[in-house]
Amino acid sequence: MKQTMGALEWGLLLLVALVWGGSFFFVGIAVADLPNLTIVLGRVLLGALLLNLVIIASDQRLPTGLQPWRAIVVMGLLNIVIPFCLIVWGQTRIASGLASILYASTSLFTVLLAPMLTADERLTLPRLTGVLVGLAGIAIMVGPGLLVDAGGATLAKLAILGASIACALGSIWGRRCRDIPPAVTTAGQLIVATVVIAPLALFVDRPWTLSPPSARALGAVVALGLLSTTVGYLLFFVLLARTGASNVSLVTLLVPPTALLLGALFLGEIVDERSLLGLALIAIGLAVIDGRVAPWLLRRFEPQHAAVGD
Repeated sequence: MKQTMGALEWGLLLLVALVWGGSFFFVGIAVADLPNLTIVLGRVLLGALLLNLVIIASDQRLPTGLQPWRAIVVMGLLNIVIPFCLIVWGQTRIASGLASILYASTSLFTVLLAPMLTADERLTLPRLTGVLVGLAGIAIMVGPGLLVDAGGATLAKLAILGASIACALGSIWGRRCRDIPPAVTTAGQLIVATVVIAPLALFVDRPWTLSPPSARALGAVVALGLLSTTVGYLLFFVLLARTGASNVSLVTLLVPPTALLLGALFLGEIVDERSLLGLALIAIGLAVIDGRVAPWLLRRFEPQHAAVGD
């Protein structure tokens, strides 16, 4: 495993950011023609089929015991069912770029919640500082609407934050699956999500009563399942194996700019100053939590300082 990323690792990281940032873009297209649960079902069903084919082809197998499946079921609810449904619903009311920025708070909530729920995680001063800076960015983006009204865009923003909290809890719970290969765990979660969402989509959306969706909307759902889910996770696993979890976590900083760019270029979304300020604060908070920026700056500064002293 390489601790320092080279050109290949950086390329993979940017590719993961592109396909995961693209998920907000594809949802932004699909919600124009399709109901929420139908979009989520299409994504998880296609992702489950493709990713399970991949693990079978690579001679891996799903676990058979009750204990690993108990952990996978909870992870599937926290990592996929709850956040996917909340994100899609939220994007019916707010832009894809803003949704991606708010969802980037997942790492902040993970750092905040892990010390409360685990025995070996501590909330150090640098981490607490990063969390507070990031939460300030969230507060700016949610805006005063939270105190004035509870409708429209405010509820949508809170839904995306709820998705972030669910994923943070899912990552903490995921420690119970450390002995299971990541691709197998994800394939199992997608199966769980399909089993849970399928009856809900049939009961709530009643897809047989809907008008035929446009080719654009269908293509967006296929892209969600194929690119954002299957390809995205596979690239993530390759990168995780090559460079470790700490380096892979940098993708959190790259997804929102990708989603913002796609939304602005192809969906005509306008990014306001408040969203950009919130993104900047969340990025600074995540960089402080990551802990590599300050040492890098010191290393960059020390040779110049020495030269001036000489």
